[in-house]
Amino acid sequence: MNSVVTLNPELATFSRIIVLAALTLYSFAFLVLAWALTKRAGSTKKKADKFATRLDTIGISLMTFGVVLHGVGVVTRGIAAQRVPWANMYEFSITGSFIVTAIYLLALIWKDLKFISTFVSGFVVLIIGSANTLFYVQVESLLPALQDYWLVIHVSVAILATAFFMIAAAMAGILIMKESMFIQTTKLPGANWFRGILKVFPKVDKLERTSYQFNIIGFILWSFTLIAGAIWADKAWHRFWGWDTKEVWTFIIWTIYAAYLHATTTRGWEGKRAAWLTLIGFTAILFNFTIVNLYFKGLHVYSGL
Repeated sequence: MNSVVTLNPELATFSRIIVLAALTLYSFAFLVLAWALTKRAGSTKKKADKFATRLDTIGISLMTFGVVLHGVGVVTRGIAAQRVPWANMYEFSITGSFIVTAIYLLALIWKDLKFISTFVSGFVVLIIGSANTLFYVQVESLLPALQDYWLVIHVSVAILATAFFMIAAAMAGILIMKESMFIQTTKLPGANWFRGILKVFPKVDKLERTSYQFNIIGFILWSFTLIAGAIWADKAWHRFWGWDTKEVWTFIIWTIYAAYLHATTTRGWEGKRAAWLTLIGFTAILFNFTIVNLYFKGLHVYSGL
């Protein structure tokens, strides 16, 4: 028998306030980092570059303070619900965006990835903002099928995989823009300014190599997500696979990234073609999280949003 779970709505409200405070810091970080990016694009003077470096430091510091608050918000949500904080779309969003930011900031220790800081902070602002305006729900107890340690394993690995895929997708998007003939030749207003921003980013080979590295890690984690989901499904519903919408899309995403790895390692795909596959894969992840969760019915729809 399952023990009675005592929910704490007051702590859940406090958690939401903390997450909103983190959102505020991320928003300021995005503005500061975007300012640094435009300063580098608009001038070749060393003085401007030093100022941009100072802005980068401020922006990354704001993200670091933000991720600390964010972590507190995620943990207190879990304590309020007396379970892991990723049982609905709101919780998955705040936990997932926390993991994205944490992995990015940790990666900065080993790799110079400051050039995508604007994209990461902007993405996190978008996710947390959507979570609080579109997906927020009060803390609820889990249905019996979800009250299992596989919830911790399956979903936590899926969140980690999504974080790595997101960072890879950011670099793939930059690569495509750098390689775009339209962007390089257009005479539309502001085109020169935009081309100046693109010159700030690393060369295409570095973008491609780093994106590939993050995709490999993400693919390994997503493969484990698929396997763990099947094991959990057998335990909960007495079958490993049932063609549930969520299961099918998880497999579709795995197939896209498997095709990406096959094309890049054995078929010699590189540059824009490989980058487009990365973006298609991450678009499928976003589709799976939003459209599938909101508009498709299935066993994975447990608690509304």
